Amino acid sequence: MKTARLFFLLISCCLLAAVLPGCSTLSSSSGSKSINPDLLEPQAILKFSDVPVPVGLKSLPTQSYSFESSGVRVGVLKYQGKVNPDQVVNFYKEQMAMYNWNLVNIVEYGQRLLNFERENETCIITMEPKGSTVILTISLGPKSQAAAKKAKSPVK
Repeated sequence: MKTARLFFLLISCCLLAAVLPGCSTLSSSSGSKSINPDLLEPQAILKFSDVPVPVGLKSLPTQSYSFESSGVRVGVLKYQGKVNPDQVVNFYKEQMAMYNWNLVNIVEYGQRLLNFERENETCIITMEPKGSTVILTISLGPKSQAAAKKAKSPVK
């Protein structure tokens, strides 16, 4: 009888030891929301290390491609998810500046189009609403030689 009680007590202690840490992990992770819930966070794994993608968007690899060789990068990357387009626009305004991208302009006409550039590259980010989701397209490529030369010459 005593061995049965001891066995039951031992099993109970093992179960409590296994379950209680899990409960504390759940409560702390649910309380660790970002400081401002209106801001989107960048994903950890990126196709191009200097072009962030907001968390919550899923890659569409069958509709995407990228190429990189000898310092030249070209790509069209597509993502889909349920995100607020205004938050995505603010995300890119903030994040792209951190990677030395300059905002050229924003065009809104049902879709949203953000144009960024650097010395030798351009990046166009397009958001297209599809029902309750958004299709995000990132197009990255080199600037044309004429545009690169024009940017270096002074404006008259």
